[in-house]
Amino acid sequence: MLSKSKRRLLAAAFAIFAVSLLDCRAQFKEEAFSQKFNDDQANQKDTTDKNSIFSLKKYWGALGHKNTMDVTTAFCGSTVLVGGMQIYNKDYWKLPVVYGGIAAGVGSGIWFNTQGKHDTAAWCFAGAGLVYWGTLMDGVINFIPDDWPQPGKAPLYSLLLPGLGQIYNHEIWKLPIYYGIMIGGLDYYFMFKKNFERFRTIYNNQDTTYFPLETSKYYKNLYRRYRDYALLVVFAGYFLQAIDANVFAYMHNFEVTEDLTLDISPTIIAPNTDYAMAPVSNMSPGYSPAIGLSIGLKF
Repeated sequence: MLSKSKRRLLAAAFAIFAVSLLDCRAQFKEEAFSQKFNDDQANQKDTTDKNSIFSLKKYWGALGHKNTMDVTTAFCGSTVLVGGMQIYNKDYWKLPVVYGGIAAGVGSGIWFNTQGKHDTAAWCFAGAGLVYWGTLMDGVINFIPDDWPQPGKAPLYSLLLPGLGQIYNHEIWKLPIYYGIMIGGLDYYFMFKKNFERFRTIYNNQDTTYFPLETSKYYKNLYRRYRDYALLVVFAGYFLQAIDANVFAYMHNFEVTEDLTLDISPTIIAPNTDYAMAPVSNMSPGYSPAIGLSIGLKF
């Protein structure tokens, strides 16, 4: 058993320790305790739903002129519901032309196929496809509002007709670059395709007049791979020019001036203790400011 004097000494030591703990307080912002993370996740989900690329409810409401929609939503809907952009633009007189042209092309193609005239049927189907393409192009051109530039219109122009987005952005000088990539890729595609078919025929016929079978097989696989690479280059150029049209339409109003300055000056850096332990006792030192450099870039 501890003596009475020792118990008093231990009690005094415990009291001093407790007071020192209470003296060092943790300072936190009130928002750290009032945040509702579940609600934030729900709000973020709702925001994501509202900012989705295509909303069927919004699309039908816009066709009934109860609300508005952007050109991307109108275009996506019109790829399935042909003539949707004409309805939204109130160009109702164009609908008989659109539906009549597509119906005539498809109907004629089916009839000529039954008659054995497959080449003529192919031209009819191509005509129906041209009317469909023209419907989408007309919808983008006449989309309301028609203020310039619209970042949503530029990539659609480029998807419908490569290079048209660059013309829309007044960047015609880019056309030789993208058309050079696509035409060059197509040229190599047909060249490699021709050589692939040549060595495939030699290999399938077991022809060893000029090459052993292993050599024919090697070149057959080689040119097939090169053919596929060339086709990838064509698609890369096609999608790259669409992305370029969208990006530079967004950046059209971005101002770049020659007033570029760099300012370096001495400064006093005050510590941020909002979320840190900040001793406030006179017995324990607090956080003191530091001397450093401030760098500012103006452009």
